[in-house]
Amino acid sequence: VMGALNGRRGRVSSMESRAGAEVVNAEVPLAEMFGYATDLRSRTQGRATFTMQFDHYERVPANLAEEITKQQTS
Repeated sequence: VMGALNGRRGRVSSMESRAGAEVVNAEVPLAEMFGYATDLRSRTQGRATFTMQFDHYERVPANLAEEITKQQTS
């Protein structure tokens, strides 16, 4: 699960045990979360769930901004 979040440009902010479950709090760009539910279920044999909540806007890294601009002008 940690690798999946890191692979989606996520930053894990905390981990805790709660009622026999492991809770991972992370910040992940919304654009990277598409398809995550399916990926998470596959990695955990359907046992894990997740929730999302808006936190803040952040500037897109320069290399990704350039790629997005190229896609939009093509």
